[in-house]
Amino acid sequence: MDWIDWLVNRDVRQFVFDHHLVYPLVFVLRLFVVTTLELLRPARRVPYRKLIGRDILLISVYWFGMVPVAEAIDRLIAIRPHLPQVIHEMPLLLRLFCYILIADFGHYWIHRLMHTKHVWRIHKWHHSPTHMYWLAGFRATIPQDVIVNLPYLFAYSFLDLSPWWMELAIGLFNNLQNDWMHVNIVWRSNWLEWAIVTPRYHHIHHSDRPEHYMANLAALFTVWDRLFGTYVDPESVKGELSFGINEEVPPLRLVLGV
Repeated sequence: MDWIDWLVNRDVRQFVFDHHLVYPLVFVLRLFVVTTLELLRPARRVPYRKLIGRDILLISVYWFGMVPVAEAIDRLIAIRPHLPQVIHEMPLLLRLFCYILIADFGHYWIHRLMHTKHVWRIHKWHHSPTHMYWLAGFRATIPQDVIVNLPYLFAYSFLDLSPWWMELAIGLFNNLQNDWMHVNIVWRSNWLEWAIVTPRYHHIHHSDRPEHYMANLAALFTVWDRLFGTYVDPESVKGELSFGINEEVPPLRLVLGV
């Protein structure tokens, strides 16, 4: 097929990489595929016509304005340990597992920190949406991005000698993971939640009920919530969830995290 020939063409691939088009093209694909899945199997009613245009604008500001600033700050402050050569000689899959485990453990504790009284304001924007769907999950202030990135940068030392595509693959995985956590689809797989965060698991964390404020903080592995006392079983939650922060905050303050 012509479009497949175009996709695998070396010159086209090089053009996409040279012009940093991978993430924008994948975003367009996500926009159609994930939104379609939500429309086919919605967990709750979401007013897409009202939200999606605004959220695409906000995510453009986030990706092209806020992310570069956060990454520049991280380059100055991130700790990147030099690991022994024996670590780099481990099989790639084992090093990848170490990376994911350490980064996710650090993310849990950073997330927990952001829910404490004095740090909450930098995370408040993330919890401000009153409708939960896949585009609701991208909101992150610059201070939030800076500190959330730190455990991932620390753990990336396990992958320093990996193939060139590893960093790109992890970036795409992180985007899809974020979509998955917030996606508005019906999900009833209890067995998967013993290991992995699912949409209904994470939606409890976004609930505006006070008892859910420190609930289900994990980003990928649910074991952290079970070990450290922040687990809420989705089966135990009664009634329809609602979302938001239940307070009026000037939009600029929300976005800046101040």
